[in-house]
Amino acid sequence: MNDQEKPFLQKENKTNYGKIIIVVVIVSFLMSSFFGAVFGFMAAGIGQGKIFSKISGEFSKLTGQKNIVPGQGMASSGQTINVPDEESAVIKAVDKTSPSVVSIIISKDVSKIQNSFQDPFGFDPFFDPFGSGNNSGQNGQGGQEGTQRQEIGGGSGFIVSGDGLVATNKHVVSDQSASYTVMTNDGKKFDAKVLAIDPVNDVAILKIDAANLPVLDLGDSANLKIGQTVIAIGNSLGEFRNTVSKGIISGLKRNVTAGSGLGDSENLSEVIQTDAAINPGNSGGPLLDIMGKVIGVNVAMAQGAQNVGFALPIDIIKKDIDSVKSQGKIVQPYIGVRYVPVTKDIQTQNNLPFDYGALVLRGQKITDFAVAPGSPADKAGIVENDIILEINGTKIDDTHQLSDQIAKFSVGDTITLKIWDKGQEKTVQVKLEERK
Repeated sequence: MNDQEKPFLQKENKTNYGKIIIVVVIVSFLMSSFFGAVFGFMAAGIGQGKIFSKISGEFSKLTGQKNIVPGQGMASSGQTINVPDEESAVIKAVDKTSPSVVSIIISKDVSKIQNSFQDPFGFDPFFDPFGSGNNSGQNGQGGQEGTQRQEIGGGSGFIVSGDGLVATNKHVVSDQSASYTVMTNDGKKFDAKVLAIDPVNDVAILKIDAANLPVLDLGDSANLKIGQTVIAIGNSLGEFRNTVSKGIISGLKRNVTAGSGLGDSENLSEVIQTDAAINPGNSGGPLLDIMGKVIGVNVAMAQGAQNVGFALPIDIIKKDIDSVKSQGKIVQPYIGVRYVPVTKDIQTQNNLPFDYGALVLRGQKITDFAVAPGSPADKAGIVENDIILEINGTKIDDTHQLSDQIAKFSVGDTITLKIWDKGQEKTVQVKLEERK
């Protein structure tokens, strides 16, 4: 290259550099305008709550955190309140189910002179921390003549059919001299009739004269897990209707004895234990899963403990509800034997070959037959001193009581019993009939 060409090349290079700079400036301007518009749109979208979930979803992929759902309200500064997933689900479940949860008001004719030391929880025999079980209004010193109708307590229930069927606990409506009123969440009151009572389980079905009522969805209690979130709703203390508490399932298939300590006790088998707060008046209210489906019916709490409550599994109640809907009453199967659960002590005392099972035994009265004449057990050849060991392969023991296992079947079902009879084991077929 000669000296004359160099100035020309230098001039051409300067020209190219100038063009490149102009192009860069133009591209930068266009890109900044584009991204400015995009982020401006995104900011407006966030303010409207329209794309928040998408952004949080992408963010969760990068950070591993769970999505945050937009809240239901605004803070005083105008910022959106973010509610965690579980909390939002609980709020939604409560909002959906509360219209179907009712309070049951118990009224009775009582003395006009009331006991000044009246037990405030006496209306609920399965919630009696004082052990008195006395809410009659008598002070033991005589009283003014005459009575007056008063509200003596309350319980809870929930609507299971649009035409007015209400499920609750049997012990809530066990006083035949009392009258019962159902109050819905919107404050409407209806006279209630005790339509059916389960003779085995603590379940009762009431009927009110109403139509087009909101009904709760019944879930499945067969596949519950310990640690699962649950929600309890009920008429707490017989005063604060539709009180909501939240907790977890603390245990499954518990066997407990509930009562006031005055002999009016009941054995509850295979119940759900929960730490959701259950108080006097909650009896008969629903225990819900996080989707708002009924998985149990609140029935009792442990005395002298905190947050130890119990609920009947909904699968037990389903059969009663279906029975009432189809037949107008609760139909329970039975085999017709009187028995004593075999324990190690009973085995030792009676020199029995087993420490489990149900020993068929007569009662103290001459009419307390070991096997009811003409009953399914009688027809199958079961006799006194037989031991029923198994039902359809399930061993009869502390966690699988005979009556509870029978209640799982329906009238007309044929079951297979393994029994010990006169020194040998054998199997018999029993066709279940209706308990009269």
